[in-house]
Amino acid sequence: MRFMLMVRANSESESGVLPSAELIAEMGTYAEEMMKAGVLLAAEGLQASSKGARVKFSGGKRTVTDGPFAEAKELIAGYWLIQVKSKEEAIEWARRSPAPFGPDTEGEIEVRQVFEVTDFPPEIFPPEGAAREQELRDELQARAGNP
Repeated sequence: MRFMLMVRANSESESGVLPSAELIAEMGTYAEEMMKAGVLLAAEGLQASSKGARVKFSGGKRTVTDGPFAEAKELIAGYWLIQVKSKEEAIEWARRSPAPFGPDTEGEIEVRQVFEVTDFPPEIFPPEGAAREQELRDELQARAGNP
């Protein structure tokens, strides 16, 4: 099972405040621990929403809105993508994380399971589509150097 551990943004991350060297080191140690355990698939921090955009879809029309976006608590500042055996294990990895913005600030990590091809019935995701999806995932992993 794959899970995304999403770090919720806060006013500091949205204003472009960079994490401290100590926090970067702690996050590096945490990522290394996940790598050694064989659960880490990807991990990235995200720039403030002021450097982003949203594309809204409505009735065939696409509207682009440049950031920043109003509610920092609704935004994602970074994530880890992990592969574990259960939701409980994913939660345990999230609990082991350093505090996302340092020990003296509030932070939140949301844990969400990623859809797998097997989560869809064949009438929605036919076997040939599922096979193609797996081929694409395998190709992506090979490109990333993760055979």
